[in-house]
Order: sequence, then structure tokens, then C-alpha cells
Amino acid sequence: MVQKLIAIIIGSFLVGSGINGFLVPYHLLDGGMIGLALILHYYFEVSAGICMFILSIPLCIFAWTEDRAYSYSSFLGLLISSAMIDWLRPLQTLFLVPIGLSSILGGMCMGLGIGLMLRFGTSTGGTDLLATYLSKMYSMNTALIIFLLDVIIVTAGSITLNIKSFLYSCLMILIAGLMTNLIKPAKI
Repeated sequence: MVQKLIAIIIGSFLVGSGINGFLVPYHLLDGGMIGLALILHYYFEVSAGICMFILSIPLCIFAWTEDRAYSYSSFLGLLISSAMIDWLRPLQTLFLVPIGLSSILGGMCMGLGIGLMLRFGTSTGGTDLLATYLSKMYSMNTALIIFLLDVIIVTAGSITLNIKSFLYSCLMILIAGLMTNLIKPAKI
């Protein structure tokens, strides 16, 4: 349990750093509940962490009916990652790197954070829970499912972006998916 808690804290810190340090300064999107929360944040200037938490509650309830042990640790992951996203908001203005590097570093942070949590049997809640469930149900790669869900949400959210931000968001989720798979490899 201690290792899982450490993975949740480090993973949540990486996710919060990726969002605030690299995505938000250029209005880049991620997929999943984080992406939906960022769309709401960009449109209405509401807290991305709180939005992610609220949007993820139905999936947490679903996960609770399927696998209670996993849902408890993922709810804790959701709670801590939502708090980290809001707590690390000052990173949005602390430094600015070029958009290409920002999408690469943002993808690396997001993928490392999510992959670390998945490796230790937890997640940030949201679509990670759905992807984990679908992975078990259909013997598919969790990182691939997360990537596909991310593409769907970023494509749907493209109305909030200019073409440059959309393309860099796609690059970011590609890198995040690769990093997630590197940290939490597919079962063979």
C-alpha cells in the first residue's frame, strides 16, 4: 500500500506538472477527463482539477461495481491528481518553452505519471478506469485504449483550438501514449 501511495503522489505530481507547465500555457488538450476538464477550463476559466474530479465520479461509481479494490485506489488517485492539478497552477506562468518542446515534455510528464500509476494498480480515475476495464474485458493494451479515447476527445475538443494547438495536442497525446506503454507495458 505504501508503494501504491508513493506512485499516486509521484504520478499525480507528474500529471499536474505536465498540465500546468506545458499544456495550459499553449491551450493544448489532453484526452480523457483531463481533456474535458481542460476544455471547460479554457472556455469558462473554471478549475481544471475540480472539473476533472466531478466528471470522473460516474466512472468511479462504475469501477466500484466492477472492482472495489482498484476503484478505492483510483479514487484516491483521482483525489490527489485533481488537487495536484490545481495546486500546481503557478507553473502556468513560471516558465515558457516553445510549443513543440512543450508538447513533447507535456506528453512525457503525462505519460510517465499515468503509466506509473497504472503500473502500481491505480489511476487518475476518469477514462483510465474505463480503459483498464476494457483492457481486461477484451485483452487489449491499456495504453492503446487510453490513446484512442484521448484522440476522440482531442478531436471533439478541436473546436476550442486553432490548427497549430490541435496538431501539437495530437503530438502530445502520442508521446503520452508511448510513455504510458513504456512504463506500464502491454501484457503478452
